Amino acid sequence: MIGLFASTERGRAQAKELAAFLGPDAVVPDGPVAPALRRMWPVLGSAVLFEGSETAIRLVAPLLRDERSDPGVVCVDGAFAIALLGGADALAQRVADVLGRTAVTTAPPTASPLDELLELLDATAEGDAVACGEAMRAGEPVALANPLGFPLPALPDNVLPAGHEAAWTVLLDDRVPRTELGDHVVRVIPRTLVIGIGASAGVTSTDVSGALAKLAADGRLDLRAVRAFATLDRKTEEPGIVDAVEDWGFWHGSTTTPLLGYPGEELAVIPVPNPVELAIGIPSVAEAAALRGAAELSAGGRVEIAAEKVKGARATVAAARVLPRGRLALIGLGPGGADDRTPRAEAELRRASVVVGPPECVDQVRHLLRPGTSVRADGAVRLAEQGVAVALVAPDAGPVVAGPVHADVVRVTGVTGQL
Repeated sequence: MIGLFASTERGRAQAKELAAFLGPDAVVPDGPVAPALRRMWPVLGSAVLFEGSETAIRLVAPLLRDERSDPGVVCVDGAFAIALLGGADALAQRVADVLGRTAVTTAPPTASPLDELLELLDATAEGDAVACGEAMRAGEPVALANPLGFPLPALPDNVLPAGHEAAWTVLLDDRVPRTELGDHVVRVIPRTLVIGIGASAGVTSTDVSGALAKLAADGRLDLRAVRAFATLDRKTEEPGIVDAVEDWGFWHGSTTTPLLGYPGEELAVIPVPNPVELAIGIPSVAEAAALRGAAELSAGGRVEIAAEKVKGARATVAAARVLPRGRLALIGLGPGGADDRTPRAEAELRRASVVVGPPECVDQVRHLLRPGTSVRADGAVRLAEQGVAVALVAPDAGPVVAGPVHADVVRVTGVTGQL
């Protein structure tokens, strides 16, 4: 999402003009700028502020958390479109072109393929990611282990499948390895896990946190991979559970991980690996809640129990995993000019390892593709269902596929489809 913020009528008029060119991801919120910016900050990919540069800096400074997760920020100040932070040079240039301003860019160091992979997967790295990224960028052999089968973008030729001799190894997994890893291994931990919590009345945060620690140890799970917590709906305000989730967020730098709640009758019919006869009629709150939460987040994809339930004094916890699946981006290129493409379309093209479409469409975007991206004339759905990250391109509003697709489907409508 691109947020366009302005405190004056003139600024709002320019923001609306710009939004028409940036596409459906662009939003011009109503009301004062500061509260709107604070409210939208966690979900923004980029922000454009029609304010003086000093005002813009004062607005965003309290919101900054991490350079990999903070949105890119562009400030439109007088005759200039200024890239303030977050690698927003391309957006600043786009804003300048649309509004007739001069772009002021910062030209930050080029991100390594490993940096881009971490950003795409919203993952955490453990190990010397900087040195590994530099080695990857320098062309040194790097082995990549991907045991869960995440759909990845095109990677440089020097990134090899696991098992090849390499100077560095990247391990993409939500599990803790059984043995100690060497200095030249970087673990990439994607957020795949949903923790289900069952608890009796009066449970303490210590009870829940203790059970969670035992679950992680017994199941070899890395708790940095937690994407959500889930429980019975009437337990979502239980102080011990709420405090334990907040404690986890504090230690893992997350304030947005949700605690999901589900009705008992819904959890009661979910098959679980370890059912028991309980007075409340739910065979296992922890396992059922974990599976139900994972199913919601998977949007129809596959889920599995990652760690069976562990019982503590007054709390029981279990973990379910959202299994990765292929990705199909349906991208409309508009009438064909560069100005007809949205920033999101360009981002999806770089996320794909295979681009499918007629030659005249592929030629329009070939310069945007990562080195090593495959190009094909057909077979997009089949490839996505096999676990590949695919972009299917077509003119105007974009391609249409018939029937259900067993992959994550993202639609990026071309400019013509928005008029």
